[in-house]
Parts: sequence; C-alpha cells; structure tokens
Amino acid sequence: MNSTLKRITLFLGLLIFGCGGNETQKEEKGSVKLKKQNTEVKTPDKPNVLASATIDLKNKGVGPVKSLVLPAEIDQEMVTQGKDVFTKMCTACHREDKKFIGPPPTGITERRTPEWIMNMILDPEGMTRNDPLARALLIEFNGSPMANQGLTEEDARAVLEYFRTLK
Repeated sequence: MNSTLKRITLFLGLLIFGCGGNETQKEEKGSVKLKKQNTEVKTPDKPNVLASATIDLKNKGVGPVKSLVLPAEIDQEMVTQGKDVFTKMCTACHREDKKFIGPPPTGITERRTPEWIMNMILDPEGMTRNDPLARALLIEFNGSPMANQGLTEEDARAVLEYFRTLK
C-alpha cells in the first residue's frame, strides 16, 4: 500500500512538473504582441504504430499472387471451406479475434490487400524475407515465424474468403 502511494505521488509530481505551459512574452509599446517561440517538432519517419495495426492497402506482398479481384458478394461455400482449413491448419498459432502466437485475422481484409494476405499464407518465409511489413510482424510477434502449411492457392483463397467474414 505504502509503495503504491509513493508511486502515485511520484507520477502526479512528474505530471504536474512536466505540464509547464507555453509562456508568451509581451512587448511594451501600448499594444500586446505575442512572441512566437521557435520550437521544432521532430516526428519520426514512422510513428510507433504496431505492424499488426498498420493499414497498407497498396502493398501486394511478394509471392505467387500478383493480382486478385474479389467479388462484392461473399461466397458462403468458400467461407465454409476456408473456415475448415483455418481451423485445421492455423489455430495452433492464431485465434480469430485475439493476439496469440500470431496476429488475429479479424479485420485483416481492412488492413491488407487480398494479394498480400494470400502471399503471406502461401509463402510466409519469402514474405518475411522480402516484405517490410511481414518482417515488422515477425518482430512484433517475438520472432515467431509463420509456418508454411503447404496450402494450395485454392485453400489460401478459401481462407481469404473466410477472413472477409471476420469483421
């Protein structure tokens, strides 16, 4: 209890001390002018956004799938097949809606291109070797590489269709 109280007090003290206001200076000539402070804000080239939360709808990844046009309507038969493949081959490392060993597929179609998703499923080694986003995911998930399950393009397409239903 005493330790917690000390931590809270320290935190509040740092918060108050760190929240100094931007002071302005007045010029004396009958009117008030605010003097601009010359402050330079440096922003990193890439903000600290997790790779799993990054939205990249241009990158098609590296692999066999170069172009893919998805129909507007979801193919329910393909969804059933994709869910079956996902359950059998992917649930050792992935959960639908929460982080596990690998990222959850829920919402993936809103963050990645269909080609990128299929290339990651079909050739995870090539993707982590040659795609910066896949490499960043590898780092984010503690260096646990995605296993190549040897799926066919048809299986990967079915899994992608299943992912389209996970919002």
